[in-house]
Amino acid sequence: KIVNELLGVDDSYKAPESLLKKMLDNDERVKLFDDFLKIEQELDRDWFVDYFQEEHSERKRFNQDFTPLPMAELLNQLAGNSRTYFESAAGSGGLLISAWDQNRAEACEHRLDSRAYWYQVEELSDRAVPFLIFNMAIRGMNGVILHGDSLERTFKKVYFIRNESTEFLKYSEVFVMPKTEMLMAEFDIKEFI
Repeated sequence: KIVNELLGVDDSYKAPESLLKKMLDNDERVKLFDDFLKIEQELDRDWFVDYFQEEHSERKRFNQDFTPLPMAELLNQLAGNSRTYFESAAGSGGLLISAWDQNRAEACEHRLDSRAYWYQVEELSDRAVPFLIFNMAIRGMNGVILHGDSLERTFKKVYFIRNESTEFLKYSEVFVMPKTEMLMAEFDIKEFI
């Protein structure tokens, strides 16, 4: 209910569309982040897991399930710390957030320079992508989200998440990348759909 109120929707099925619009509007994005952080300050986990799994996951169509936090932490510990990160089928970002949190802890939290890290994720679900954008941008990550089919290498859009600040936890900007041949070559995209 709180999520719907913050997004200005009366029904949860409208949340992804509303959230995406806010993520692509700089003023609306910053206001939404400020409002969320008044309610929840813990950034080490995905706040939307329960909300998204109950309301928006496409479990039947895409066999979507969410990585439990202890499993995400274990997987990232096994993978080790890295300044680059890749994940296909990223969902709303639980595993990604765990990797970011591990990087943050190892960088002595308040000295984390977001510009030193790159996160590249891919996600098929139209409903998950807005939440994934939110989760990357509110944490000040740098990277890209490829929205489409990781196996077929066909994508709808590429979102560039950018944080040029050296300030701890400065929000990222969000850009929709133009569909160019250079972008296709850089990210091994066969086709834009």
